[in-house]
Amino acid sequence: MALIRRHFLLLICVSIGVGLCSALGVWQLRRLAWKENLLAQIAARRDAPPAPLPQRADWPALKPDDYDYRHVTVRGVFNHAEESYLFRANPTAAADGVPGYEVITPLALDGGGVVFVNRGFVPAELKDPSSRTAGQAQGEVEVTGLMRRPESRNWFTPRDEPENNLWFTRDPAALAAHRNMADAAPFSVDADATPNPGGWPKGGATVMNIPNNHLGYTLTWFGLAATLAAVAAAYLLRREPPR
Repeated sequence: MALIRRHFLLLICVSIGVGLCSALGVWQLRRLAWKENLLAQIAARRDAPPAPLPQRADWPALKPDDYDYRHVTVRGVFNHAEESYLFRANPTAAADGVPGYEVITPLALDGGGVVFVNRGFVPAELKDPSSRTAGQAQGEVEVTGLMRRPESRNWFTPRDEPENNLWFTRDPAALAAHRNMADAAPFSVDADATPNPGGWPKGGATVMNIPNNHLGYTLTWFGLAATLAAVAAAYLLRREPPR
């Protein structure tokens, strides 16, 4: 008891620190389980045979967690005159690491409604459609790809520039509002890597290397808790050697 009274403040601070680090370690363990389940779900959806796109009547009830990365096929006619450009400074391997744009094109569906299709990447010098006319598919087409939820923003995301047809997030609602398309889907579809005539846009732009660092974070927090406890114990042993 005398030791506790002499080092009360130190013991309180160490207990709070160890408890906080341990709690964060447990939280990261839970995040690890969540991320592993998410990655398994994404892989299962991505690798499943393509299914028809959900019916238009079902779109309002769709939840992103229920459809993101779902493998689908969709038929319709591209409206190339209304394509938009999503800037990518660090594109996927499909773009060979060169900054450029993902081409987002409205697809008018056979049964009504519009889906924005990410047809793939083009380097900056091919942004102008006149430089890649061979890839502007005409008439009815079938697209196979992955359904995607709207892309979130963060503090570092630049403001979209609708006046310049330049976008920094994949946001079907914003695109639909800009194009006055009331019947657009709340999701988009990333076209797969099936080559387009002329080679551009280059499909398969979906980012699949989703990081999972939670195990490292877990070990870090538990390691900090153990280190703090060990340092405190060593200090007390030096100040209060066994008699």
